Amino acid sequence: MNIEIRTDKNIQGSERLISYVREELTQEFQRYSERITHFSVHISDENGDKTGEHDKRCMIEARPAGMKPVAVTHKAANIDHSIHGAIDKLKRSLEHLYEKKDHHRGGLPEFVDVDDEAS
Repeated sequence: MNIEIRTDKNIQGSERLISYVREELTQEFQRYSERITHFSVHISDENGDKTGEHDKRCMIEARPAGMKPVAVTHKAANIDHSIHGAIDKLKRSLEHLYEKKDHHRGGLPEFVDVDDEAS
């Protein structure tokens, strides 16, 4: 699982921040490690030097193997909340995607043998 992390000019992309994001993604998506080939994370401050409510933005794109990329964005008052908000959204999106793929419509229905239940 490859993880690419970028920041804009207003967010310092320190080793601490990069390590933190890598650890959080690895921990949260451990169960999908065989199914996701790449994460691309972009963290930005939309207002730059000015303060503002919900101006920290985290966009995460996941690339599931053999499927179209899934991207989510979350804005929050600080970087930590924006990262965790985006991770939560991505988890829900991927769970929904994999449930849909693994339990697609059109499969053979499971029939219950009436004779077995009567015994």
